Amino acid sequence: MNVNATSVSQVEESNDILINSLQNTKGDGVACGTEPFDHTYGVGYQVGHEDWSPFPRVNKLRQTFLDRTYEIDVQRLRLVTEAYKNNENVPRILQCAYAFDNVLRNVELNVYDEELILGELAAPAKATPIYPEFSVEWIIDEILNFPFEERAYDQFYIRNDKERQEILDLCEYWRGKTVASLADARLDQDQRKGSQFGEDIYKTNYYHYAGVGHISIDYERLMKLGYDGIIESAEKAKANLNKRDFEYADKRDFYQATLIMLKAAKAHIARYVPLVREHAEKEADPKRKEELLAMAANCEQISGGAPKTFWQAMQLFSFTTALIQVESNGHSISYGRMDQWLNPFYEADMENGTLTKEFALELIEVQYVKLNNPVKLKEKGTVIVRNGRCAGGESLTIGGMDKDGNDATNDITMMMLEASAHTRMMNPWLCVRMHENTPYELKIKTVEVIRAGFGHPKIFNDEPAIKALLRKGTSLEEARDYAVVGCVEPNIPGKEYGWHDAAYVNTPKMMEMVVNGGRILDGADKDKQLGPDTGSLDTYESFDEVLESVDAQFAYWLDQMCSSLNIIDDAHKTRKPVPFLSAFYEDCIESGKDISAGGAKYNGIGPQAAGIATCADSLTAIKQLVFDEKRCTGSELLQAIKDNWEGHEKLYALVNSKKVHHYGNDDDYADELFKFMFECYCRNVAGREISRGGQFNPGVYTVNANVGMGMNTNASVDGRKKGEPISDNMGPVHTAGGAHDFAGPTAIANSVSKVDHSLATNGTLLNLKFPQEAVSGIEGRDNLVSYIGEYIAKQGMHVQFNVMSSETLKAAQKNPEKYKDMLVRVAGYSAYFVELGKPLQEDLIQRTELKF
Repeated sequence: MNVNATSVSQVEESNDILINSLQNTKGDGVACGTEPFDHTYGVGYQVGHEDWSPFPRVNKLRQTFLDRTYEIDVQRLRLVTEAYKNNENVPRILQCAYAFDNVLRNVELNVYDEELILGELAAPAKATPIYPEFSVEWIIDEILNFPFEERAYDQFYIRNDKERQEILDLCEYWRGKTVASLADARLDQDQRKGSQFGEDIYKTNYYHYAGVGHISIDYERLMKLGYDGIIESAEKAKANLNKRDFEYADKRDFYQATLIMLKAAKAHIARYVPLVREHAEKEADPKRKEELLAMAANCEQISGGAPKTFWQAMQLFSFTTALIQVESNGHSISYGRMDQWLNPFYEADMENGTLTKEFALELIEVQYVKLNNPVKLKEKGTVIVRNGRCAGGESLTIGGMDKDGNDATNDITMMMLEASAHTRMMNPWLCVRMHENTPYELKIKTVEVIRAGFGHPKIFNDEPAIKALLRKGTSLEEARDYAVVGCVEPNIPGKEYGWHDAAYVNTPKMMEMVVNGGRILDGADKDKQLGPDTGSLDTYESFDEVLESVDAQFAYWLDQMCSSLNIIDDAHKTRKPVPFLSAFYEDCIESGKDISAGGAKYNGIGPQAAGIATCADSLTAIKQLVFDEKRCTGSELLQAIKDNWEGHEKLYALVNSKKVHHYGNDDDYADELFKFMFECYCRNVAGREISRGGQFNPGVYTVNANVGMGMNTNASVDGRKKGEPISDNMGPVHTAGGAHDFAGPTAIANSVSKVDHSLATNGTLLNLKFPQEAVSGIEGRDNLVSYIGEYIAKQGMHVQFNVMSSETLKAAQKNPEKYKDMLVRVAGYSAYFVELGKPLQEDLIQRTELKF
């Protein structure tokens, strides 16, 4: 039975576009997809567009996703609570295992129309489970006082009042038993005053209230061994335990929990076999019946054994990735180098004639749409910082070099770009690795997809990323095999547990302490001595004193943050180990340690700095206006920001003008101070020890937290008024008084590349915005290709693009019904513009439009 050929034949009969567009353009030694490498997908969002995919099935699945509402599902909460109540006297790691087993054996299963790949998040498509193991107080509070369905954005809907009450009743059991409650009990007052409980100098929301995620497992190993092979390795390690080992009991419990969960996963997949066959028996369409029978056979094979075909490998990937999320609530469960670990199955199937390129592409597109089904309920504080209901961070890495340093581009690399252009959805977050020997064809295809204007893909530069990983202690071969996790973080699949995205650091609030003697300018705590008194603009006699104060304030506040994160990390180890995830890390199996307890080969915690350019331009204004040119006194500048610039209009206009040096214009005067700020943050974070045997790794990116953080930040010396966004990622400042970058995109690239990006071992992020006309035509395309090449040559680690004019964004604000599926690149992720909050929409509109 050749289901692949039959399915494609059906599509070809019904869609002339497929016949015309799916062309094999492969030349000598050049990887290709199904379309010419220079195929154009349009420039920018098109109102009233036709379906993008050549596959009718994919367009239907896409529309079905868009039409579904976001719901809260009670099943996981119900089944997990039941299991914990029934196993209160066993070790916590076994409670986790029994709960996982209870969910997977009893949750309702769904088989949706048109789909070719099965499996969900222990909830229906586009419905979020609840994870009480991490935190419940906010769920109870929001149901009672801030209903999820009444949020200004990121609404979720509970199906009925009966389920609403059930959620409240079940959550009551968890009070005092969660990760958050343990962490809360151990934080001291100094740690709390800087966090979301106090002045929001740093936010630890994500891992304080939810799961960690931010990993990429060793999919290559999974595909070779299957569940049975991993079970065999765990059983062998358990059998070899020695009771003279003082950790014997802990290791025994780890292996027992791992085996319970792996066997539960097998049983869960096997449950689909009779269900899908039942659907096939009722199916009148012979083509669909054939597909369903093939899907059942796929599940039967991978419920234990390793996949034998491309389709089976995709199905095993889908189940395993979803089940990791079922266990852990972590987002950014990234997909590794998918074009590399899928390629052996693709090549084998193509060689034996059981797969066509067209069906391979259709499977990838079906999978892409399905990857949007997992969604995540977040507490209201996090939602303010980061809008978006998708689980988030599901990066898929393609291209780059192999372990030997050779280019790794293949057919699947190109097809994954095509699939992104054909589906144009939030997930996956496609990441293209590039280096000096990246093929011209891949560069062109990548830019053609970028020009389509839906925010994908983003570009990563192998050389500084590899250098960053080497700083963490990896081997060169491991570093060359990195994949992107979350928004920007380089990670070694199956070897690294990096706790990436662990906290957002509001560096302008630390700068507020620098200019005002360790106190905030305005607010409930303005008279309190929050940080050390290291001087103020009233007292500094030299600019060197200002720089010394910056370093001292950063050291103090980062001490508070990093020590807080160590407490939260330990709370996860104590209250919510993740043995199912650990099973896909070979070092965990060998050591008998859960990944939360240090079982991975490489361990870290990665907090990221927000607003570095705001700090840099503040320092520039102080240096130039107070000390070098003496155009005002420090006291006058301090009073101006205390007054939110009101009554200081001339000084406000000056600070926001071209008469003052600004970062982002290839101006060494300002760029050197950005470099100082960048290195100050990295120096005060990097290398701190963690309990899992690793170190802290600094990142410099904000995602979109610059908007939420700015809302709670007083005026700053760079010309920003109270409540405005702080600077975005590695980008220049833009305030209501004017954008501080005015010299064009090349100048930005030159400024950004004056720092050593590899010092930020947790990654960097640069957003750039081009209007459609700037990149249209062959000339516009080639200009963007050249620009990316120059940025890579200058050693920037990462860059991503919005091809969208401010006018288009304003039109979407006025007529959201016409732009429902318009994606924009927010920061490390893309989102539907009309679903974002107004402050974030305005921040996107105000970003500087660049032209070559």
